[in-house]
Amino acid sequence: MNIVPVNGIDLAYAQHGTGVPVVLIHGFPLDHSIWRQTIEVLKDSYRLIVVDLRGFGGSSAPDSAYSLEDMAADIAGLLDHLELEKATLVGHSMGGYIALAFARLYPQRVSGLALVASQPLADTPEQKQGRYDTAGKVVEGGVGIVRDAMLPKLSADAKIQEAISKIITRQTSAGVAGALKAMAERADSSSILSEAQFPILIVHGDADLLIPIERAEQMKALNSAAELVVLNGIGHMPMMEAPGDVAKEIAKFALPE
Repeated sequence: MNIVPVNGIDLAYAQHGTGVPVVLIHGFPLDHSIWRQTIEVLKDSYRLIVVDLRGFGGSSAPDSAYSLEDMAADIAGLLDHLELEKATLVGHSMGGYIALAFARLYPQRVSGLALVASQPLADTPEQKQGRYDTAGKVVEGGVGIVRDAMLPKLSADAKIQEAISKIITRQTSAGVAGALKAMAERADSSSILSEAQFPILIVHGDADLLIPIERAEQMKALNSAAELVVLNGIGHMPMMEAPGDVAKEIAKFALPE
């Protein structure tokens, strides 16, 4: 991974291949490594940019609170560093929230927006409080609290659960808590989808226990031009559970302009 100073933090990223730029944004509480199999399939045809969001993987995070918009601004700063005006954004779960925030802040820089196991809605008051409560527990007791609670909901595949467990375990308490608080304060992004002037791809597993398939169908209803791909029997980690299918859909979506 390379390191670039952006917005007061050190942001870790890597590039693979050449061609149309595609930014792969990981979900919570993970890092860039969830995209490994996707990269292997697509690297010969696309310029793939993977990033560790602030507080995750090799990226640092400030001591003060930050928002999803700040995390989106980090990606914009990375694109500036790479001298890229536009890119296709592919966001998984929380990464989709950040991709939506990016589209709100920098719509002219979005070639296309792909949301993988994600959704546009804000937290309910109960969900918001739950995130803050969990953040406090993580600070006191470590990331294992989130790992143990989330693993059964991320995938039903035991091998994938084992791989995910290792990824979560290596994250910092500060990064996980910071992201929880940022997600708790996120705005509803439904209007981004309904008013989008760029292509939209929605990829969702019908066995997702964290974000139900109904949320994907609701996103499709917001924008009739959006493409919805439902993966049968797949949970919340499509890029690990069905990497070939996800890579195929990204390849079709991120065609040269």
